[in-house]
Amino acid sequence: MNTRKDPFVKIVDLSRELYHRTPSYPGHSAIIHGVWKTHEESFADGGNVHGLASMYFAMPDHGGTHIDAPRHFDKTGQPINEYPLENCIVPGIALDLRHIAPRAEITPADLEAAVKKAGVEIPKGGTVLLCTGHHERTFPRKEYNTENSGVNVKATEWLAKHGIVHFGIDSMRPGPEGKENLLVHKACFDLGITHIESLCNLESILGEGPFTFIGLPMKWRGGTGSPIRAVAVFGM
Repeated sequence: MNTRKDPFVKIVDLSRELYHRTPSYPGHSAIIHGVWKTHEESFADGGNVHGLASMYFAMPDHGGTHIDAPRHFDKTGQPINEYPLENCIVPGIALDLRHIAPRAEITPADLEAAVKKAGVEIPKGGTVLLCTGHHERTFPRKEYNTENSGVNVKATEWLAKHGIVHFGIDSMRPGPEGKENLLVHKACFDLGITHIESLCNLESILGEGPFTFIGLPMKWRGGTGSPIRAVAVFGM
C-alpha cells in the first residue's frame, strides 16, 4: 500500500547506450551487435506464418556502464554471479567534481568540499556517484579513453571509511590513467568495496538530493564484472 503523500516517482537513466563498436576500454574486445535473422528470413523459415527478428551481441564483461566484481581485482575475489544483490539497490548521492582538471587526481579534500556544497550526508551501505563531467565533455571522441580525472588511493580510502559499498564515476576508470588507477583498483579489493564505471547523465541529478540507486548485474558465472542498467530513483 502506498502511504506517501506524493506518489510521484522519477527515474533517471545513468547508463551509456550500447551499440555496434561502442567505445571500449583500451585493450578490451570490441562491442559487436548485429542482425542474426531478419523478419523476412524468419517468416520464410517459419512456413510463412509470422516473422520474428533477432539480433546478437558480443562484448567484454567490462563493456559500457558496468560494475567491477572483486574477482577483477584479485583472483581470490568474489565473481559477479556471487556479488550481493543487496549492494545493487542502495541509497545514493551525487557529487559535483566538474571543476577538477582532466587527468587530475580527486583527493579527500575535493570530496569533503563537494559533500559540503551538496548539503548531503554520505549514506552508509550506499553509493556515491562522482560527476566529473568527463562523459559529457568527451564521449564518444578518443579523449574519452584517456583524459579522465579520477580518485586517488587516499580518496578511495576516504570513501570506504564512510561506509559505502561502492562508488561510481562517469569515465572508463575510477582513477586517472596509469599507476594510480591500478592502485585504486587494488585499494578497492583491500577495503572491501568496488566501483561502477562509464556512468553518464550525472549532471541531471546534481542538487536533487538523495536517491535510490539501482544497478543490477547479469549473472555471469565467474565473471569479473557485468554491464548494468544504472538508474537513480527519486521518491521511492
